[in-house]
Amino acid sequence: MKIYIGADHAGYELKETLKKFLLELGHEVEDKGAFKYEPEDDYPDFILPVARAVANDPEASRGIIFGGSGQGEAMCANRVKGARASVFYGGNFEIIELSRKHNDANILSLGARFIDDEIAKKAVELWLKTSYEGGRHERRIAKMDR
Repeated sequence: MKIYIGADHAGYELKETLKKFLLELGHEVEDKGAFKYEPEDDYPDFILPVARAVANDPEASRGIIFGGSGQGEAMCANRVKGARASVFYGGNFEIIELSRKHNDANILSLGARFIDDEIAKKAVELWLKTSYEGGRHERRIAKMDR
C-alpha cells in the first residue's frame, strides 16, 4: 500500500521514525514534508498535500500525519473532500479500530507530544490492518462527501 506522510515541526521526529517503520513493513512511502526541523513552519503546508494525494487515490493509498496534538492536522486534512482523518494521541486502541471499521478513516493523525515511538508503531500497525466494515456506514460516508 502507498502511504503518504506529512508533519510539521512538532511531529517531524516521529514522522522520520515511522517512515522507516513503514518501509520495513513493506509499504511504499511518499513523504510530503517537512524535510527538516523548522520550528516556525505551518502544518497546512505539509498536511494538505497528504490529504489531496489520499483523496485522489482512495483505493490504493492512505495517509499518516503528525503534529503536536494531531488535532489541527486532522482538521486541516478533513477540509479536503474525500479525506477522512481520525486522531490518536494515546489511550484506548479501540478508537483506532473504530476509525477504520465504522468511518473508513483513510488518514491517521498522530499527536506526537502525547505518544512515544512504540505506541505510535502499534497504533499504525493496527490501523493499517483493520478493514472497513461498510454496510450501514456507507450511507453516512456518502452523506459527508455530498
